[in-house]
Amino acid sequence: MEILDLRHFSSADLRPLLEDEIAIWGRLLSWDYTTSAEMILRYMDAKILPGYAAIERGSIFGYSFFVYEQSKGVIGDLFVRDGDRTPGRHEVEEQLLTHVIETLQQSPGIHRVEAQLLAQRSGEVSRPFMQQGFSRHPRVFMNFDIGRHPQVSPAILPSVPPQFEIRPWSEQEYQSAAALITAAYRGHVDSEINDQYRTLTGSLRFLNNIVRFPGCGTFDPQASFVVFQRRTRTLIGLTLCSLVRPDVGHITQVCVLPEYRSAGLGEAMLAASTRNLRERGFRFISLTVTEANDRAIALYKRIGFEATRVFDAYVWEG
Repeated sequence: MEILDLRHFSSADLRPLLEDEIAIWGRLLSWDYTTSAEMILRYMDAKILPGYAAIERGSIFGYSFFVYEQSKGVIGDLFVRDGDRTPGRHEVEEQLLTHVIETLQQSPGIHRVEAQLLAQRSGEVSRPFMQQGFSRHPRVFMNFDIGRHPQVSPAILPSVPPQFEIRPWSEQEYQSAAALITAAYRGHVDSEINDQYRTLTGSLRFLNNIVRFPGCGTFDPQASFVVFQRRTRTLIGLTLCSLVRPDVGHITQVCVLPEYRSAGLGEAMLAASTRNLRERGFRFISLTVTEANDRAIALYKRIGFEATRVFDAYVWEG
């Protein structure tokens, strides 16, 4: 087995492996990885995707890539195919990650590295990260089976106090939504995992990635909602949803300003998203939440979400 730079290869070399990965994401997460895979292949052909490939008998059977974001590196993916004629998957995963981590930590100007690997179970690939001084934050992938939960009459949906108003998402709220995200995550564990939440510029970049790029599915404004304080016309909460399969929605963001978190607004917005997706014939809704966020997990379980897997987020500060 050899570990080589991804930029030595073309999309034709990687496509068979990505077809296997698409099947795995569909089985584990009910997620259509095709759009992300096609984006990876375009970057491969342009020779601009940094990362490493595991090669056996001239064929790629594993890879990991990363991206640079100013002074931060983000590990974008890790996938190794199981096979009778290839080395053990776990050993290869660790070798690929070791190469990626060492490259990022030695890259000039890089002071932070982040990774969230949804397809690997918690602890599965932790050793290379922990050996290089990363902190580890278990995260929970949760799923809501719409068909198993009967439609709730509008009369008994979570009520919104009269001083608040829930509306569908509008791009007019872009700037205020970024300010809301920054304020909502101040001092929160998720701002340790994703430093974009810490600044207005970072929150705008996060929103741009969700709304205008397909990395986390296709943004769905119909199932995304915002909540306002009527008197001041202030945006105080939002729920964003993307489509990760034609019949699966993924909640990419739920946040409410701290001073309004006891008003039931998160539950009301999630109910609005669920109702919208149900009426459009969707089967499932998924989301991810940090394991340490007990309050959010309790809310999601009360609504009917079930934990289906735990994965890890890793952070290194140089």
